Amino acid sequence: MMKHAEETPYVFDYVICGAGSAGCVLANRLSENGRYQVALIEAGGRDNWIWFHIPAGYLFAIGNPRADWLFRTEKIAGLNGRDLAYPRGKVVGGSSAINAMIYMRGQREDYDSWRDEGLDGWGWDDVLPYFIRHEDNWRGAGPFHGAGGEWRVEPPRLRWEILDAFRAAAGQCQIPPTEDFNTGSNEGCGYFDVNQKMGRRWSAARGFLKPALKRPNLHVFSETLVDRVVFDGRRASGVVVTGPDGVRTIGARREVVLCAGAVSSPAILERSGIGNAERLRGMGIEIVADLSGVGENLQDHLQIRPVFKVRNAPTMNMIYRSLVRRGMMGLQYAFLRRGALTMAPSQLGAFTRSSPRHDRPNIQFHVQPLSLDKFGDALHDFAAITVSVCNLRPSSRGSVHIRSADPAAAPVIDPNYLATEEDRLVSAESIRKARQIMQAEALHRYAPEEHRPGSQYQTDEELVAVAGDIATTIFHPVGTARMGNAADRGAVVDPRLKVRGIEALRVADASVMPTITSGNTNSPTIMIAEKAAELILSAA
Repeated sequence: MMKHAEETPYVFDYVICGAGSAGCVLANRLSENGRYQVALIEAGGRDNWIWFHIPAGYLFAIGNPRADWLFRTEKIAGLNGRDLAYPRGKVVGGSSAINAMIYMRGQREDYDSWRDEGLDGWGWDDVLPYFIRHEDNWRGAGPFHGAGGEWRVEPPRLRWEILDAFRAAAGQCQIPPTEDFNTGSNEGCGYFDVNQKMGRRWSAARGFLKPALKRPNLHVFSETLVDRVVFDGRRASGVVVTGPDGVRTIGARREVVLCAGAVSSPAILERSGIGNAERLRGMGIEIVADLSGVGENLQDHLQIRPVFKVRNAPTMNMIYRSLVRRGMMGLQYAFLRRGALTMAPSQLGAFTRSSPRHDRPNIQFHVQPLSLDKFGDALHDFAAITVSVCNLRPSSRGSVHIRSADPAAAPVIDPNYLATEEDRLVSAESIRKARQIMQAEALHRYAPEEHRPGSQYQTDEELVAVAGDIATTIFHPVGTARMGNAADRGAVVDPRLKVRGIEALRVADASVMPTITSGNTNSPTIMIAEKAAELILSAA
Protein backbone atom coordinates (compact mmCIF):
# COMPACT_ATOMS: atom_id res chain seq x y z
CA MET A 1 0.00 0.00 0.00
CA MET A 2 2.90 2.33 0.66
CA LYS A 3 5.39 3.88 -1.67
CA HIS A 4 8.63 5.33 -0.39
CA ALA A 5 10.65 8.32 -1.49
CA GLU A 6 14.22 7.01 -1.38
CA GLU A 7 15.00 8.18 -4.90
CA THR A 8 13.10 11.46 -4.88
CA PRO A 9 14.60 14.91 -4.32
CA TYR A 10 14.21 16.14 -0.75
CA VAL A 11 12.58 19.49 -1.51
CA PHE A 12 8.82 19.61 -2.02
CA ASP A 13 6.12 22.24 -2.31
CA TYR A 14 4.23 20.96 0.73
CA VAL A 15 5.53 18.86 3.60
CA ILE A 16 2.86 17.15 5.72
CA CYS A 17 4.01 15.83 9.10
CA GLY A 18 1.88 12.87 10.18
CA ALA A 19 -0.09 10.38 8.07
CA GLY A 20 -3.00 9.98 10.45
CA SER A 21 -6.57 10.98 9.71
CA ALA A 22 -5.74 14.61 8.90
CA GLY A 23 -2.50 13.91 7.06
CA CYS A 24 -4.08 11.36 4.72
CA VAL A 25 -6.79 13.85 3.74
CA LEU A 26 -4.27 16.62 3.09
CA ALA A 27 -2.00 14.32 1.10
CA ASN A 28 -4.92 13.46 -1.16
CA ARG A 29 -6.19 17.01 -1.61
CA LEU A 30 -2.85 18.83 -2.03
CA SER A 31 -1.60 16.32 -4.63
CA GLU A 32 -4.90 16.07 -6.50
CA ASN A 33 -4.33 18.74 -9.17
CA GLY A 34 -0.83 17.49 -9.98
CA ARG A 35 0.74 20.97 -9.73
CA TYR A 36 2.54 20.51 -6.44
CA GLN A 37 5.14 18.08 -5.13
CA VAL A 38 3.83 16.77 -1.79
CA ALA A 39 5.73 14.88 0.91
CA LEU A 40 3.84 12.94 3.57
CA ILE A 41 5.97 11.90 6.56
CA GLU A 42 4.87 9.21 9.02
CA ALA A 43 6.78 7.84 12.00
CA GLY A 44 4.81 4.59 12.01
CA GLY A 45 4.97 1.73 9.53
CA ARG A 46 2.73 0.29 6.85
CA ASP A 47 -0.81 -0.88 7.56
CA ASN A 48 -0.08 -4.37 6.20
CA TRP A 49 -1.16 -6.29 9.32
CA ILE A 50 -4.46 -8.15 9.27
CA TRP A 51 -5.67 -6.65 12.55
CA PHE A 52 -5.63 -3.15 11.06
CA HIS A 53 -8.43 -4.23 8.72
CA ILE A 54 -10.65 -6.59 10.73
CA PRO A 55 -12.85 -4.30 12.85
CA ALA A 56 -12.36 -6.28 16.06
CA GLY A 57 -8.60 -6.03 15.52
CA TYR A 58 -8.42 -3.00 17.80
CA LEU A 59 -8.28 -5.59 20.60
CA PHE A 60 -4.87 -6.67 19.33
CA ALA A 61 -3.63 -3.29 18.05
CA ILE A 62 -4.10 -1.12 21.13
CA GLY A 63 -1.24 -1.78 23.50
CA ASN A 64 0.87 -3.39 20.76
CA PRO A 65 4.09 -1.52 19.86
CA ARG A 66 3.51 -2.32 16.18
CA ALA A 67 0.37 -0.16 16.20
CA ASP A 68 0.42 2.04 19.30
CA TRP A 69 2.88 4.64 20.63
CA LEU A 70 2.25 3.22 24.12
CA PHE A 71 2.12 6.65 25.74
CA ARG A 72 1.15 6.91 29.41
CA THR A 73 -0.18 9.84 31.36
CA GLU A 74 1.27 11.30 34.51
CA LYS A 75 -0.41 10.28 37.75
CA ILE A 76 -3.75 12.11 37.87
CA ALA A 77 -5.12 13.52 41.13
CA GLY A 78 -8.72 13.33 39.92
CA LEU A 79 -8.29 9.61 39.25
CA ASN A 80 -7.04 8.99 42.79
CA GLY A 81 -3.40 9.04 41.73
CA ARG A 82 -3.71 6.55 38.86
CA ASP A 83 -1.92 6.92 35.54
CA LEU A 84 -3.47 5.67 32.29
CA ALA A 85 -2.39 4.14 29.02
CA TYR A 86 -2.94 6.78 26.32
CA PRO A 87 -3.20 4.96 22.96
CA ARG A 88 -2.25 6.76 19.74
CA GLY A 89 -1.96 5.10 16.34
CA LYS A 90 1.62 4.37 15.21
CA VAL A 91 0.92 3.43 11.59
CA VAL A 92 -0.09 4.98 8.29
CA GLY A 93 -3.70 5.96 8.96
CA GLY A 94 -2.85 6.94 12.54
CA SER A 95 -5.50 6.40 15.16
CA SER A 96 -8.12 5.77 12.46
CA ALA A 97 -6.41 2.37 12.05
CA ILE A 98 -7.03 1.37 15.69
CA ASN A 99 -9.99 3.45 16.89
CA ALA A 100 -13.66 2.67 17.51
CA MET A 101 -14.71 3.46 13.90
CA ILE A 102 -17.70 5.50 15.12
CA TYR A 103 -18.83 8.18 12.68
CA MET A 104 -19.82 11.20 14.76
CA ARG A 105 -19.75 14.94 13.98
CA GLY A 106 -20.87 16.45 17.28
CA GLN A 107 -23.53 19.09 17.84
CA ARG A 108 -24.37 22.24 15.92
CA GLU A 109 -23.67 24.31 19.03
CA ASP A 110 -20.09 23.02 19.26
CA TYR A 111 -19.12 24.72 16.01
CA ASP A 112 -21.36 27.75 16.49
CA SER A 113 -19.52 28.40 19.76
CA TRP A 114 -16.23 28.42 17.82
CA ARG A 115 -17.71 30.96 15.41
CA ASP A 116 -19.04 33.06 18.27
CA GLU A 117 -15.52 33.21 19.75
CA GLY A 118 -14.41 35.04 16.62
CA LEU A 119 -13.42 32.07 14.48
CA ASP A 120 -15.12 33.10 11.26
CA GLY A 121 -15.86 30.22 8.92
CA TRP A 122 -16.07 27.57 11.65
CA GLY A 123 -19.81 27.60 12.51
CA TRP A 124 -21.99 24.54 11.87
CA ASP A 125 -23.37 25.88 8.60
CA ASP A 126 -19.80 26.66 7.51
CA VAL A 127 -18.33 23.23 8.27
CA LEU A 128 -21.26 21.01 7.22
CA PRO A 129 -20.30 21.20 3.51
CA TYR A 130 -16.82 19.89 4.37
CA PHE A 131 -18.29 16.90 6.20
CA ILE A 132 -20.54 16.18 3.23
CA ARG A 133 -17.82 16.70 0.60
CA HIS A 134 -15.84 13.55 1.43
CA GLU A 135 -18.68 11.38 2.77
CA ASP A 136 -19.98 8.16 1.22
CA ASN A 137 -22.94 7.50 3.47
CA TRP A 138 -25.08 4.37 3.17
CA ARG A 139 -28.19 6.58 3.27
CA GLY A 140 -27.20 8.32 0.04
CA ALA A 141 -26.96 12.04 -0.63
CA GLY A 142 -29.24 14.47 1.17
CA PRO A 143 -29.27 17.69 3.19
CA PHE A 144 -26.96 16.22 5.84
CA HIS A 145 -25.04 13.51 4.00
CA GLY A 146 -22.92 12.92 0.94
CA ALA A 147 -22.48 9.98 -1.40
CA GLY A 148 -19.50 8.92 -3.48
CA GLY A 149 -16.79 10.47 -1.29
CA GLU A 150 -13.76 8.81 0.21
CA TRP A 151 -15.06 8.41 3.79
CA ARG A 152 -17.34 5.36 3.84
CA VAL A 153 -20.09 5.28 6.49
CA GLU A 154 -22.21 2.14 7.03
CA PRO A 155 -24.64 0.79 9.63
CA PRO A 156 -23.37 -1.95 11.97
CA ARG A 157 -23.63 -5.52 10.65
CA LEU A 158 -24.72 -7.06 13.94
CA ARG A 159 -27.49 -6.35 16.47
CA TRP A 160 -27.96 -7.61 20.01
CA GLU A 161 -31.18 -8.35 21.88
CA ILE A 162 -29.83 -6.82 25.09
CA LEU A 163 -28.87 -3.59 23.28
CA ASP A 164 -32.32 -3.33 21.72
CA ALA A 165 -33.74 -3.67 25.23
CA PHE A 166 -31.40 -0.93 26.48
CA ARG A 167 -32.65 1.33 23.69
CA ALA A 168 -36.23 0.69 24.75
CA ALA A 169 -35.30 1.39 28.37
CA ALA A 170 -33.66 4.66 27.35
CA GLY A 171 -36.92 5.65 25.67
CA GLN A 172 -38.71 5.03 28.95
CA CYS A 173 -36.25 7.50 30.53
CA GLN A 174 -37.06 10.30 28.05
CA ILE A 175 -34.13 9.51 25.71
CA PRO A 176 -35.94 9.13 22.37
CA PRO A 177 -34.82 6.71 19.67
CA THR A 178 -32.84 8.22 16.82
CA GLU A 179 -31.76 6.86 13.46
CA ASP A 180 -29.10 9.49 12.74
CA PHE A 181 -26.73 11.14 15.22
CA ASN A 182 -25.22 13.44 12.58
CA THR A 183 -27.77 16.13 11.71
CA GLY A 184 -26.55 18.79 14.13
CA SER A 185 -28.45 17.39 17.12
CA ASN A 186 -27.31 14.00 18.39
CA GLU A 187 -29.87 13.68 21.21
CA GLY A 188 -31.36 10.21 21.46
CA CYS A 189 -30.42 6.54 21.48
CA GLY A 190 -29.52 4.36 18.50
CA TYR A 191 -26.94 2.21 16.83
CA PHE A 192 -23.76 4.01 15.79
CA ASP A 193 -22.86 4.41 12.12
CA VAL A 194 -19.33 3.15 11.54
CA ASN A 195 -16.42 3.77 9.18
CA GLN A 196 -16.44 0.35 7.56
CA LYS A 197 -16.91 -1.03 4.07
CA MET A 198 -18.52 -4.44 3.74
CA GLY A 199 -17.32 -5.52 7.16
CA ARG A 200 -13.78 -4.14 6.94
CA ARG A 201 -12.37 -1.16 8.82
CA TRP A 202 -12.26 1.93 6.61
CA SER A 203 -9.29 3.93 7.88
CA ALA A 204 -8.19 7.31 6.54
CA ALA A 205 -5.32 5.51 4.82
CA ARG A 206 -7.71 3.24 2.91
CA GLY A 207 -10.15 6.03 2.12
CA PHE A 208 -7.92 8.98 1.29
CA LEU A 209 -4.32 7.89 0.87
CA LYS A 210 -4.47 4.63 -1.06
CA PRO A 211 -6.32 6.15 -4.06
CA ALA A 212 -3.67 8.91 -4.26
CA LEU A 213 -0.55 6.73 -4.08
CA LYS A 214 -0.40 6.30 -7.85
CA ARG A 215 0.16 10.03 -8.29
CA PRO A 216 3.80 10.74 -9.20
CA ASN A 217 3.78 14.02 -7.25
CA LEU A 218 2.96 12.36 -3.89
CA HIS A 219 5.92 10.97 -1.94
CA VAL A 220 5.42 9.00 1.28
CA PHE A 221 8.13 8.58 3.91
CA SER A 222 7.12 5.95 6.47
CA GLU A 223 9.05 4.94 9.61
CA THR A 224 10.38 8.51 9.56
CA LEU A 225 10.14 10.61 12.71
CA VAL A 226 9.83 14.39 12.46
CA ASP A 227 12.19 16.03 14.93
CA ARG A 228 11.60 19.73 14.31
CA VAL A 229 10.71 22.42 11.82
CA VAL A 230 13.58 24.50 10.43
CA PHE A 231 13.30 28.15 9.47
CA ASP A 232 14.64 30.78 7.15
CA GLY A 233 14.19 33.74 9.48
CA ARG A 234 10.59 33.36 10.63
CA ARG A 235 9.52 31.34 7.64
CA ALA A 236 9.25 27.53 7.87
CA SER A 237 11.53 26.06 5.23
CA GLY A 238 11.40 22.35 5.99
CA VAL A 239 11.74 19.70 8.69
CA VAL A 240 14.52 17.63 10.18
CA VAL A 241 13.64 13.93 10.27
CA THR A 242 15.15 10.64 11.39
CA GLY A 243 14.39 7.66 9.19
CA PRO A 244 15.86 4.54 7.61
CA ASP A 245 18.61 6.66 6.02
CA GLY A 246 19.46 8.53 9.21
CA VAL A 247 18.99 12.24 9.92
CA ARG A 248 18.18 14.54 7.03
CA THR A 249 16.30 17.72 6.15
CA ILE A 250 13.24 17.67 3.93
CA GLY A 251 12.65 21.11 2.42
CA ALA A 252 9.35 22.88 1.80
CA ARG A 253 9.05 25.52 -0.92
CA ARG A 254 5.52 26.58 0.08
CA GLU A 255 4.34 25.30 3.48
CA VAL A 256 4.91 22.84 6.30
CA VAL A 257 1.69 21.41 7.76
CA LEU A 258 1.68 19.62 11.13
CA CYS A 259 -0.88 16.78 11.29
CA ALA A 260 0.66 14.70 14.08
CA GLY A 261 -2.29 15.02 16.46
CA ALA A 262 -2.98 16.59 19.82
CA VAL A 263 -0.07 14.78 21.48
CA SER A 264 2.66 15.03 18.85
CA SER A 265 1.96 18.30 16.99
CA PRO A 266 2.64 20.45 20.09
CA ALA A 267 5.74 18.36 20.74
CA ILE A 268 7.08 19.15 17.26
CA LEU A 269 6.31 22.84 17.79
CA GLU A 270 8.19 22.89 21.10
CA ARG A 271 11.24 21.09 19.68
CA SER A 272 11.16 23.69 16.89
CA GLY A 273 11.40 26.58 19.36
CA ILE A 274 7.71 27.49 19.34
CA GLY A 275 6.08 27.47 22.76
CA ASN A 276 6.54 28.83 26.25
CA ALA A 277 9.92 30.53 26.03
CA GLU A 278 10.87 29.97 29.65
CA ARG A 279 10.06 26.27 29.47
CA LEU A 280 11.99 25.76 26.22
CA ARG A 281 15.07 27.72 27.27
CA GLY A 282 15.36 25.37 30.21
CA MET A 283 15.83 22.54 27.70
CA GLY A 284 18.40 24.42 25.65
CA ILE A 285 16.02 25.04 22.75
CA GLU A 286 16.46 28.25 20.76
CA ILE A 287 13.27 30.34 20.77
CA VAL A 288 11.60 31.11 17.45
CA ALA A 289 8.20 32.22 18.78
CA ASP A 290 7.05 32.65 22.39
CA LEU A 291 3.56 31.10 22.29
CA SER A 292 2.50 30.09 25.78
CA GLY A 293 -0.56 28.18 24.54
CA VAL A 294 1.44 25.40 22.86
CA GLY A 295 0.67 22.15 24.67
CA GLU A 296 -1.94 23.72 26.94
CA ASN A 297 -5.76 23.40 26.76
CA LEU A 298 -5.73 19.57 26.53
CA GLN A 299 -9.28 18.23 26.60
CA ASP A 300 -10.41 14.62 26.45
CA HIS A 301 -13.53 12.57 27.06
CA LEU A 302 -13.21 10.61 30.29
CA GLN A 303 -15.41 7.51 30.28
CA ILE A 304 -16.84 5.90 33.41
CA ARG A 305 -17.55 2.21 32.80
CA PRO A 306 -20.44 0.82 34.91
CA VAL A 307 -20.94 -2.94 34.42
CA PHE A 308 -24.26 -4.74 34.93
CA LYS A 309 -24.74 -8.49 35.08
CA VAL A 310 -27.73 -9.67 33.04
CA ARG A 311 -29.70 -12.87 32.50
CA ASN A 312 -31.77 -14.39 29.70
CA ALA A 313 -29.82 -12.80 26.83
CA PRO A 314 -26.60 -13.67 25.00
CA THR A 315 -23.58 -11.42 25.55
CA MET A 316 -20.06 -11.63 24.17
CA ASN A 317 -18.72 -12.74 27.57
CA MET A 318 -20.37 -16.14 27.31
CA ILE A 319 -20.12 -16.53 23.54
CA TYR A 320 -16.35 -15.96 23.59
CA ARG A 321 -15.86 -18.67 26.26
CA SER A 322 -17.00 -21.32 23.79
CA LEU A 323 -14.26 -22.51 21.41
CA VAL A 324 -16.93 -23.74 18.99
CA ARG A 325 -18.70 -20.38 18.94
CA ARG A 326 -15.39 -18.59 18.61
CA GLY A 327 -14.58 -20.71 15.57
CA MET A 328 -17.97 -19.95 14.10
CA MET A 329 -17.26 -16.25 14.53
CA GLY A 330 -14.15 -16.63 12.41
CA LEU A 331 -15.96 -18.58 9.70
CA GLN A 332 -18.84 -16.12 9.65
CA TYR A 333 -16.41 -13.27 9.10
CA ALA A 334 -14.27 -15.10 6.53
CA PHE A 335 -17.20 -16.07 4.31
CA LEU A 336 -19.87 -13.45 4.98
CA ARG A 337 -18.01 -10.45 6.48
CA ARG A 338 -20.57 -10.50 9.26
CA GLY A 339 -20.77 -11.38 12.91
CA ALA A 340 -18.83 -10.43 16.00
CA LEU A 341 -15.54 -9.71 14.23
CA THR A 342 -17.23 -6.77 12.49
CA MET A 343 -18.07 -5.18 15.85
CA ALA A 344 -16.87 -1.75 16.79
CA PRO A 345 -15.89 -1.48 20.47
CA SER A 346 -19.34 0.05 21.09
CA GLN A 347 -22.43 -0.64 19.03
CA LEU A 348 -25.20 1.35 20.70
CA GLY A 349 -25.00 5.00 21.70
CA ALA A 350 -27.07 7.52 23.57
CA PHE A 351 -26.79 11.28 24.06
CA THR A 352 -28.72 12.91 26.87
CA ARG A 353 -28.54 15.37 29.76
CA SER A 354 -27.02 14.29 33.05
CA SER A 355 -29.49 16.64 34.75
CA PRO A 356 -32.15 19.20 33.74
CA ARG A 357 -29.73 22.08 34.33
CA HIS A 358 -28.14 21.38 30.91
CA ASP A 359 -29.72 22.92 27.81
CA ARG A 360 -28.51 20.18 25.45
CA PRO A 361 -27.06 16.66 25.79
CA ASN A 362 -23.88 16.77 27.84
CA ILE A 363 -23.16 13.05 28.27
CA GLN A 364 -22.68 10.19 25.80
CA PHE A 365 -23.20 6.48 26.42
CA HIS A 366 -21.21 3.79 24.61
CA VAL A 367 -23.04 0.52 25.35
CA GLN A 368 -21.26 -2.80 24.83
CA PRO A 369 -22.63 -6.38 25.07
CA LEU A 370 -19.54 -7.46 27.02
CA SER A 371 -17.54 -6.55 30.12
CA LEU A 372 -14.04 -6.67 31.57
CA ASP A 373 -12.24 -4.96 34.42
CA LYS A 374 -9.94 -2.97 32.18
CA PHE A 375 -8.77 -2.98 28.58
CA GLY A 376 -6.42 -5.90 27.97
CA ASP A 377 -8.01 -8.09 30.65
CA ALA A 378 -10.06 -11.20 29.93
CA LEU A 379 -13.83 -10.91 29.55
CA HIS A 380 -15.78 -11.63 32.71
CA ASP A 381 -17.05 -15.18 33.24
CA PHE A 382 -20.65 -14.03 33.63
CA ALA A 383 -23.14 -12.47 31.20
CA ALA A 384 -22.95 -8.68 31.41
CA ILE A 385 -23.05 -5.40 29.54
CA THR A 386 -20.94 -2.27 29.97
CA VAL A 387 -22.74 1.09 30.03
CA SER A 388 -19.82 3.47 29.50
CA VAL A 389 -20.68 7.14 29.92
CA CYS A 390 -18.57 10.26 29.32
CA ASN A 391 -18.87 13.98 29.96
CA LEU A 392 -19.01 15.51 26.48
CA ARG A 393 -17.80 18.99 27.40
CA PRO A 394 -15.41 18.78 30.35
CA SER A 395 -14.33 22.00 32.00
CA SER A 396 -11.02 20.54 33.23
CA ARG A 397 -7.96 21.41 31.16
CA GLY A 398 -4.69 19.50 30.95
CA SER A 399 -1.45 19.76 29.00
CA VAL A 400 1.06 17.95 26.79
CA HIS A 401 4.72 18.99 26.80
CA ILE A 402 8.07 17.57 25.76
CA ARG A 403 10.42 16.22 28.44
CA SER A 404 13.52 17.22 26.51
CA ALA A 405 14.70 18.13 23.03
CA ASP A 406 15.10 14.41 22.22
CA PRO A 407 12.42 13.52 19.63
CA ALA A 408 12.41 9.89 20.83
CA ALA A 409 11.45 10.86 24.41
CA ALA A 410 7.80 10.29 25.32
CA PRO A 411 5.93 13.52 26.12
CA VAL A 412 4.57 14.54 29.51
CA ILE A 413 0.80 14.00 29.24
CA ASP A 414 -1.32 15.41 32.07
CA PRO A 415 -5.05 15.26 31.21
CA ASN A 416 -6.00 16.72 34.63
CA TYR A 417 -9.31 14.85 34.64
CA LEU A 418 -12.02 15.73 37.19
CA ALA A 419 -10.15 18.85 38.29
CA THR A 420 -13.27 21.03 38.47
CA GLU A 421 -16.31 20.80 40.69
CA GLU A 422 -18.56 20.78 37.60
CA ASP A 423 -16.79 17.74 36.10
CA ARG A 424 -16.98 15.90 39.41
CA LEU A 425 -20.70 16.61 39.68
CA VAL A 426 -21.32 15.39 36.13
CA SER A 427 -19.44 12.16 36.93
CA ALA A 428 -21.83 11.45 39.81
CA GLU A 429 -24.87 12.38 37.71
CA SER A 430 -23.66 10.12 34.90
CA ILE A 431 -23.54 7.01 37.09
CA ARG A 432 -27.02 7.79 38.37
CA LYS A 433 -28.31 8.18 34.80
CA ALA A 434 -26.86 4.77 33.88
CA ARG A 435 -28.61 3.23 36.89
CA GLN A 436 -31.89 4.90 35.97
CA ILE A 437 -31.87 3.39 32.47
CA MET A 438 -30.85 -0.07 33.73
CA GLN A 439 -33.75 -0.02 36.20
CA ALA A 440 -36.35 0.82 33.52
CA GLU A 441 -39.15 -1.65 32.83
CA ALA A 442 -37.85 -2.66 29.39
CA LEU A 443 -34.84 -4.31 31.06
CA HIS A 444 -36.67 -6.04 33.92
CA ARG A 445 -36.75 -9.46 32.23
CA TYR A 446 -32.95 -9.41 32.08
CA ALA A 447 -32.66 -8.87 35.85
CA PRO A 448 -29.79 -6.36 35.68
CA GLU A 449 -27.49 -6.36 38.70
CA GLU A 450 -24.88 -3.64 39.19
CA HIS A 451 -21.44 -5.25 39.32
CA ARG A 452 -19.37 -2.11 39.00
CA PRO A 453 -19.05 0.33 40.69
CA GLY A 454 -21.60 -1.27 43.03
CA SER A 455 -24.90 -0.10 44.44
CA GLN A 456 -23.33 0.64 47.84
CA TYR A 457 -22.02 3.94 46.41
CA GLN A 458 -24.82 6.50 46.63
CA THR A 459 -23.75 10.01 47.68
CA ASP A 460 -22.11 12.52 45.36
CA GLU A 461 -18.86 12.17 47.30
CA GLU A 462 -18.90 8.36 47.05
CA LEU A 463 -19.70 8.39 43.34
CA VAL A 464 -16.99 10.93 42.52
CA ALA A 465 -14.43 8.87 44.43
CA VAL A 466 -15.39 5.62 42.70
CA ALA A 467 -15.47 7.36 39.31
CA GLY A 468 -11.82 8.20 39.92
CA ASP A 469 -11.18 4.49 40.44
CA ILE A 470 -12.89 3.12 37.31
CA ALA A 471 -12.80 5.93 34.73
CA THR A 472 -10.42 5.90 31.77
CA THR A 473 -9.76 7.82 28.57
CA ILE A 474 -11.94 7.24 25.54
CA PHE A 475 -9.04 8.38 23.33
CA HIS A 476 -10.25 11.83 22.22
CA PRO A 477 -7.41 14.28 23.00
CA VAL A 478 -7.83 17.70 21.39
CA GLY A 479 -7.02 21.38 21.84
CA THR A 480 -3.26 21.59 22.44
CA ALA A 481 -2.58 24.05 19.58
CA ARG A 482 -5.91 25.77 19.64
CA MET A 483 -7.38 28.27 17.23
CA GLY A 484 -8.14 31.77 18.42
CA ASN A 485 -8.90 35.25 17.18
CA ALA A 486 -6.36 38.07 17.09
CA ALA A 487 -7.09 39.11 20.69
CA ASP A 488 -6.67 35.60 22.11
CA ARG A 489 -3.21 35.54 23.68
CA GLY A 490 -3.38 31.80 24.37
CA ALA A 491 -4.15 30.82 20.78
CA VAL A 492 -1.51 28.97 18.77
CA VAL A 493 -3.08 29.23 15.31
CA ASP A 494 -5.44 31.71 13.68
CA PRO A 495 -8.73 30.78 11.95
CA ARG A 496 -6.76 29.93 8.80
CA LEU A 497 -4.71 27.48 10.91
CA LYS A 498 -1.51 29.49 10.52
CA VAL A 499 0.88 29.42 13.47
CA ARG A 500 0.99 32.85 15.09
CA GLY A 501 4.01 34.96 14.11
CA ILE A 502 5.38 32.33 11.69
CA GLU A 503 5.12 32.17 7.93
CA ALA A 504 4.46 29.00 5.91
CA LEU A 505 3.59 26.85 8.96
CA ARG A 506 0.12 25.53 9.80
CA VAL A 507 -1.39 22.98 12.14
CA ALA A 508 -4.35 20.97 10.82
CA ASP A 509 -5.51 18.26 13.21
CA ALA A 510 -7.48 17.77 16.44
CA SER A 511 -5.05 19.97 18.36
CA VAL A 512 -6.54 23.13 16.81
CA MET A 513 -10.00 22.62 18.35
CA PRO A 514 -10.60 25.41 20.87
CA THR A 515 -13.15 23.23 22.67
CA ILE A 516 -13.86 19.54 22.26
CA THR A 517 -16.78 18.43 20.10
CA SER A 518 -19.73 16.61 21.67
CA GLY A 519 -18.88 13.08 20.55
CA ASN A 520 -16.18 10.99 18.93
CA THR A 521 -13.52 13.23 17.43
CA ASN A 522 -12.11 11.39 14.39
CA SER A 523 -14.52 12.67 11.75
CA PRO A 524 -14.36 16.27 13.03
CA THR A 525 -10.58 15.97 12.60
CA ILE A 526 -11.07 14.85 9.00
CA MET A 527 -13.38 17.83 8.45
CA ILE A 528 -10.66 20.16 9.79
CA ALA A 529 -8.18 18.69 7.30
CA GLU A 530 -10.66 19.04 4.44
CA LYS A 531 -11.13 22.71 5.25
CA ALA A 532 -7.38 23.18 5.77
CA ALA A 533 -6.69 21.83 2.29
CA GLU A 534 -9.03 24.42 0.79
CA LEU A 535 -7.38 27.20 2.81
CA ILE A 536 -3.91 26.09 1.69
CA LEU A 537 -4.81 25.75 -1.97
CA SER A 538 -6.64 29.08 -2.03
CA ALA A 539 -3.52 30.74 -0.63
CA ALA A 540 -1.46 29.14 -3.39
